[in-house]
Amino acid sequence: MPELLKDQLFNAETVGLVASDFERGVPGFDRARFVQDALAGFPERELMARLDWLADCAEAQLPAGFPELAPLLHASMAPRLDPTLKDDDFGRFVFAVPGILAARHGLEEHREMAMGVLYEATQRFSMEFWVRDFLVRWPEETLADLMAWATDDNYHVRRLVSEGTRPRLPWAKAVGLSPEQTLPLLDRLAGDPTRFVTRSVANHLNDLSRSVPEMVTDRLGSWRDAGRQPDKEMAWMTRHALRTLIKNGHGGAMALLGYDPEVPVKAELSVDTPGVTIGEHLKFTCRLDAQTDLPVIVDYRLTFARPGGKTGEKVFKLKQSAVCAGKTLELKKSHHLKGNATTFRLYPGTHHLTLQVNGRDRATASFEVTAPD
Repeated sequence: MPELLKDQLFNAETVGLVASDFERGVPGFDRARFVQDALAGFPERELMARLDWLADCAEAQLPAGFPELAPLLHASMAPRLDPTLKDDDFGRFVFAVPGILAARHGLEEHREMAMGVLYEATQRFSMEFWVRDFLVRWPEETLADLMAWATDDNYHVRRLVSEGTRPRLPWAKAVGLSPEQTLPLLDRLAGDPTRFVTRSVANHLNDLSRSVPEMVTDRLGSWRDAGRQPDKEMAWMTRHALRTLIKNGHGGAMALLGYDPEVPVKAELSVDTPGVTIGEHLKFTCRLDAQTDLPVIVDYRLTFARPGGKTGEKVFKLKQSAVCAGKTLELKKSHHLKGNATTFRLYPGTHHLTLQVNGRDRATASFEVTAPD
């Protein structure tokens, strides 16, 4: 995590906000002590560890018994996020502290009371990480709570239902829920009027698509047929939910989006830079021809050389378009072969470029990658 971002999220100003909340809600709370302790512990900690550290610093001045602690946590919360908005209102990381403390102290013996704190806390900053503790410890009871929350008036509460149960939520612990347990929650959220919620639903489905792709396409098709969303929003949700399956060329996903994987199209691919130095751009051109008008999703896959004869692959988006009968669709691309990419390292050698049309491989070409001088 870049230091600049960590310092933007956790600094004297944001710690002061938390201190003011606890000073207001907890009689005798020592604001100066809290601020001094919190700031002193930040440099050695990463992002999420800083949140836990803030909770540690507050915890030192709070009662240990949860029945005594819970009302103080309620009283020490920041104002609710604006419930009239519909997207991108995430709140501040530091406002998660009351929810963190509820998960720490209420999980085992005071589940219902602690869930009440999380319900309020998620209206300040999403409790998607901490509700997972309850899903692991009390799966049936927590799922029942979330089923009720799926129809809550506050869209942050509704989003938590989807986001907190995601199978592959980034940075979060696994919860071990089956699709049969979480899809009924998504059924309730499929018609939500806010993009903040429907984006989470689509991300949840994208997670599920890695293990149960047909279940995901079936669910999206049933929501579309039932008119759960206006056509434009349903189309957006479907594209976003199927993005991994589209990259993988899944026929059912392509068909659901209206793209025939067996589309009769002629494809030509030419590499304009057959020799590329790491740090430069691979340039290529593809041409598509068809006898009838055809909608197409065009992607390309790079097969990277690795030491010891191994390879790695990655799919990239190129164009969503249409091929008109008797008219060549020409697409050009300049792909930067980064020498300092954070997710993988490039090595010299023969690499391969594959053109995909509606999920099917249509043409392949090779190019040589060399190391910079």
